[in-house]
Parts: sequence; C-alpha cells; structure tokens
Amino acid sequence: MLLKENIPVLYVLGKIKKEMILVTVYSVLIAIMYHNFHVTRISIPIAVPTILGTVISLLLAFKSNQAYDRWWEARTLWGAIVNDVRSFTRQLLTFVDAPFLEGEQKAFVDRVAKRQVAWCFALSRNLRRQDPLQDLEKYLSKEDIDYISKYDNVPVAILELQGADMRSAYKLGWINEFQQVAMDETLTRFSNEMGGCERIKNTVFPATYAAYIHFSVLLFVLLLPFGLIEFFGVAEIPLVIAIATSFFLIESMAINLQDPFENKPTDTPTITISRTIERDVMQMLKEKEKYELAVAAGGYSKSKMFYIL
Repeated sequence: MLLKENIPVLYVLGKIKKEMILVTVYSVLIAIMYHNFHVTRISIPIAVPTILGTVISLLLAFKSNQAYDRWWEARTLWGAIVNDVRSFTRQLLTFVDAPFLEGEQKAFVDRVAKRQVAWCFALSRNLRRQDPLQDLEKYLSKEDIDYISKYDNVPVAILELQGADMRSAYKLGWINEFQQVAMDETLTRFSNEMGGCERIKNTVFPATYAAYIHFSVLLFVLLLPFGLIEFFGVAEIPLVIAIATSFFLIESMAINLQDPFENKPTDTPTITISRTIERDVMQMLKEKEKYELAVAAGGYSKSKMFYIL
C-alpha cells in the first residue's frame, strides 16, 4: 500500500504517461499552427472550456467520492475482521472449560485459533484471484488442507471446519450452549464480512459511466488549447499540460480506488492486516501458555483475577 511518507512520483505520473505525452505534442502543434502558420481563427472563447471543465469537475468529484466509499468500506470490513479474530481467540482461551488447557483441549484451542489466521490469508488471496491455499500449511493440518482444497471458495470451507469444531467442543463439554452461541455469532460475523468483501470485489463499477466521463475529459483537453492560445500564446503549452495532468490524475485515482482488491499499491493492505492478526493471535497463544506454565510451577495464584506476564 502507498504510504504518505513514501509515494513514488514516477509511479503516480506513470499512470498517465501516455496521456501526458499526447497532450504535450497536441498543445505544441496548436502553438505552432497559431504562431508559425498564422492560423489565428482556431481560437475559441475561453468560456467554452471553462464551462465544460466545471461540469467535468463535478462529475469527477462524484466519481472519486463513490470510489473512495468502496475503498473505505473494504478497509472498514477488514478492520472488523481484525477485531473479531481477536475476540474469537479470546473466547477460545477463556471459554474452553479445561484445567489450564492441557492435552486435547490445548491442541483444540491452538488448532482453531491458527485456522482462523489461515482464513484471513485465504480470504485475502481469494479476493485478489490468487491461490488461496498458498502458505496455509503453516496453520492447517494436512487433513484440513485436503478438505478445503475440494472447495471453490476456500474461506467458506475453513469457516465450515470452525463451526464443526465448535459443535464438537460443545458435545465434549468443553463449552456450554451459551458459549457455543456466542462463538457461532462470531463465526457468522466472519461470514458477513467475507460477503461484504466479495460484494465489493464482484460489483463492477458501471463501465458506461466511466467511459462517458473519460470522453468528456478528452473533449475538454482537446478544446483547452484553443481557448488559451489567444490570451497566453506559447505559455498555453505548460498551462494545458498542467491542467490536463490534474484532470487525468483525478480520473486515474478514482479508477484505482474503486477496486480495492486488485493487488495494486492503492489496495486495501489485506496481507499486511493478516500478518498483524497472525502476530496478535500467536502472541495470545504463547502468553497464555507462559501463564499456564507459571501457574503449574507455583509462580501465580489461580485465585487472582489478573496476572502479569
């Protein structure tokens, strides 16, 4: 993701490189025709491109707002995923009714927590049309990978496994029915957040709307030299380039923001967010294990309501 401390200018301008070259050549040709060949009747009232530019500015502002709304919704959904994964891990560590999570219970908690981390990476890659099974062997057993590989939608398969484990934990008496309901609600939120991301991914921004705006911008740029040449002379060349560049940059920005899951520098940083989730979950599991070892060694009292790790 592009950060404010490190925005490569060449990358930004590279998005409109062809347009800038064509505009430069076009404005130079108009200036040559006007000054060298004395074709003075090509000038038009400056009010014509001014009015057109005002209308296009409103359209670009509307398109940019709509594109930003899609990007921000995607970021909001992934922020909710971060919170829900932390809550789900906390529920696992506090709900499972076993004395200091020994043996099968501890393996259960570790397995389910790491599987949820795998879900985050699988969802991220699935949204970007990449292999959702990539690197999941760090978090999933071979049996889990064999099972989810049969699904077209791998994140859905992972949530199905999570739900099955919650049912098994309830039947074994590790959690009660109220705790199962609470954890199932968390899994439902994961499903809703995944659906929201897929809706953004699969809902294509209207192509005709984008095409009309692009044609309007081109018309504005084509008319602009004729409105400036009479007043500014050769100086119309840098003016046209600067004005056209600003319009093309705004249009390009809106196009990039409207699809936040295309693996571009302007995307929602889903892999980075997933790594943050992985760090937090792994730390929660390790710190819990350290606490259990300390209690077993007599370093902490079980009756205390808080502890320092």
